[in-house]
Amino acid sequence: MASSPCSNSNFDSGLEIKTRSVEQTLIPLVTQITTLINHKDKPKKSERTLTAIHRVGQAVNVAVGRFVAVGDAIASENQELKDEMGQACFEARRVLVTLDHLERVSTFQEFVQIFSQFGNEMVEFAHLTGDRQNDLKDEKKKARMAAARAVLEKCTMMLLTASKTCLRHPDCESARINKDAVFHRMRCALEQVIEIVTEARSSGENKILSASICNGIRDFKYTVESLREDLFSLTPQSLTGQLEALVERTEDFTDSAYTGHEQRQSILSLCQLTRQDTQQLVHTWQQSGSSKEATENLEVAILKTCHSMGDLRRELHNVAVGRASDLLKVHGEQLPLRALKAAGAEGNLEAVADYSRKLTEQKEQLVETCRLLCHVSCTEPLEITCIHAEETFHVIGPQIISAAQTLALHPSSKIARENLDVFCEAWESQLCDMGLLLKEINDVFEGRRGLFCSAHIVKHSTSLKSAKAVKLDAEEQTSMAKLGLELRLLSSDVDAELEKWDEEEHDIIRQSQSLASIAYSMYLFTRGEGVLKTTLDLFHQAEVSTSASVLLMFRMNVVVFYIKPNMYSG
Repeated sequence: MASSPCSNSNFDSGLEIKTRSVEQTLIPLVTQITTLINHKDKPKKSERTLTAIHRVGQAVNVAVGRFVAVGDAIASENQELKDEMGQACFEARRVLVTLDHLERVSTFQEFVQIFSQFGNEMVEFAHLTGDRQNDLKDEKKKARMAAARAVLEKCTMMLLTASKTCLRHPDCESARINKDAVFHRMRCALEQVIEIVTEARSSGENKILSASICNGIRDFKYTVESLREDLFSLTPQSLTGQLEALVERTEDFTDSAYTGHEQRQSILSLCQLTRQDTQQLVHTWQQSGSSKEATENLEVAILKTCHSMGDLRRELHNVAVGRASDLLKVHGEQLPLRALKAAGAEGNLEAVADYSRKLTEQKEQLVETCRLLCHVSCTEPLEITCIHAEETFHVIGPQIISAAQTLALHPSSKIARENLDVFCEAWESQLCDMGLLLKEINDVFEGRRGLFCSAHIVKHSTSLKSAKAVKLDAEEQTSMAKLGLELRLLSSDVDAELEKWDEEEHDIIRQSQSLASIAYSMYLFTRGEGVLKTTLDLFHQAEVSTSASVLLMFRMNVVVFYIKPNMYSG
């Protein structure tokens, strides 16, 4: 983002505006005041200039008036954000407490009661974290928040089925292992949200991000190019040391068993070439002696070193992206997952063990590939998304295996089969996300996206990009109108069904009515009617609809499980 007046050096250096809402409010006011200040000391002013200054002064008065009119909302923005962050932390800790209660339940009735409470708290927590995420200016924090929210969303359904399976088969060790892994991951995600909103540092994450090869190449080239400005800003030893540290990181590529021989040799050759060019640069640099400016020979050496480093970066990018593309093609058919499901349903423990080994190998390939993609991502948000993908594959792989083992031990158990399906779907979803991540990384490398592009792959409904109002073309309007009509028909069906119910205060009935009302307002938008006026209004309503649907899903699952426990009998 271009620098704004709010970041002017005349401002107090201790003041940092961290949210877009406050910044966008202040920019016009700061610009107008700056205009007045710039004209203050000019001795000669034409009539036209005086008129313009007068108009600017009036504009400042109006702007200040508006600012004062909403003073409580804007002047207390920092306090408000502090309160909201505190509320988000409070909600996160409340969810953690409920999570602890949920983990210790021993009866179906107790589980139903606490899970219903947990669902309500999760929906409220999702709203709070979504608001904070959208207002954050730091793309890195946005990506971390999106990753944590994606984990919580996907793990919620896993938690439901894993807990039910464990309750249904309390003596099954694999079911307990499966459930414990879900609870552990949800706790980690909740703690990460608390870290973000309280601005706590994560030393482990900083270590991972700073070790990426792309960052190392960028820093090395910056160091080399700085010699043009100052020949004495560093020593030859520090430059060669920086290069060797960078070359050492390429061992993640060259030491991999999945890297082809030709690719390995190409990387090693390019590393050797960068060493030679750097040595030549150091030699030319030392020959410059007492020169205050870079000589022509030194300029050539700088360009040559940067060029060879660019070739190395391109080769590493091609290797990482090529391997990821090949893996997605091979694993797109989901053969190990299908085989695991079939073996589990047949109660064949030996076959489950065999296919589990194949899935473990696939998992290790994907984890290593995500690590290589992290090396070539070149933006912190994308690096964080790669780390999230790596962790997801690393965790879900063993969870699928434990779920398959449980099903093999109880092949007639419907809940065990449902549990395995949920984990397999999460795996497939992460593969789809990896495909989107691959496209984002390519777009950045080819220059089709800025270096601060948002890693919105992990959670589409909580995109890190700022939404903008757009005008829909005729085809899009027609499509939207058709969808709106379908929503209207569905809401009419809901209204007709609700007339059969007498208990208006029933949670499911009330939530269904709310969802139908939302659908109707979206339908009216397609006709140019109703309270929704812009596409931004529509998108916001769609987010509300998603949250309402999630809450309804929670309650429906709980009620079905409570009313018909026998349907899960093993």
